[in-house]
Amino acid sequence: MSEQHVDAAIIGAGGAGLTAAIYMARGRRSTVVFERQVTGGQIATTDLVENFPGFPEGVNGLDLSMRFEQQATRFGARMVYEPVDELHVEDDGSFRLETGDGPYRAESLIVTAGADYNKLGIPGEQRLTGRGVSYCATCDGAFFKDMEVAVVGGGDAAMDEGLFLTRFASKVHVIHRRDQLRADAILQERAFANPKMSFTWDTVVEEIGGKESVEVARLRNVKTDEPWEMPVAGVFIFIGQTPNSHLLKDVVELDAGGHALVDLKMATSIPGLYVAGDVRMNAARQLVSAAGDGATAAVNAEHYLAERIGPPKME
Repeated sequence: MSEQHVDAAIIGAGGAGLTAAIYMARGRRSTVVFERQVTGGQIATTDLVENFPGFPEGVNGLDLSMRFEQQATRFGARMVYEPVDELHVEDDGSFRLETGDGPYRAESLIVTAGADYNKLGIPGEQRLTGRGVSYCATCDGAFFKDMEVAVVGGGDAAMDEGLFLTRFASKVHVIHRRDQLRADAILQERAFANPKMSFTWDTVVEEIGGKESVEVARLRNVKTDEPWEMPVAGVFIFIGQTPNSHLLKDVVELDAGGHALVDLKMATSIPGLYVAGDVRMNAARQLVSAAGDGATAAVNAEHYLAERIGPPKME
């Protein structure tokens, strides 16, 4: 299969990638977006998005994702639903991508491959995701006003998000497999001092139950092996994220968690290579910030292309 050449390649069709595609394609740059799963990434699994500007009544995550895609393709971006298997930086400064759609050569590259929430891998988790199972308190906490919820985890994210949930929930049950937290001392102090938070130690969640939505967390004490049930309306899982940065390994510098190091322009140490959204270091992990990252990366990629290959060709 012959190599296809584009001005800009974007890996990942989440909020960051599709925003970058809108900017690049609207700027008359030939643009291709690669996505290995579904348009929208994590946001596509969210039933109701209420914190994205411009939608006062909220919007379905998949519907919003499809609007992003329609806007990008309207300006000429091409969607390719294939993974990128290999990434090579060529001697001339271009980027060669090996994909299921054949090889591509890109003059600039924006990686917005996102991150995957670490899952418990238990019965009920996938089926009830978006119906009581959540990985983002900021996104979904307001749906649980005056309800009891469970938070799974013992690190900074679990405490931070658990404290946020106390603004809405009547009770936040922290379930941790160990007998002490791993979170920073200041977060532990705040959590222990909050009357809405309670702690269940040495315990794992083995199943999440409910017909149409979460109704119960089925637990087991790891020391006594005793099973029991906790009635809750929501289960928030915070056991880490894994950034989809495997293509960037040995290409750009990554932090200890596997996130790419970038500057305020979303630029890496490789000219023409930008990283935006959850796969970059210190991301806010919100749709609106991912979109901002994508716009920032695209604006600076355009400046790079203007110097590298000149202005876009007008039809």
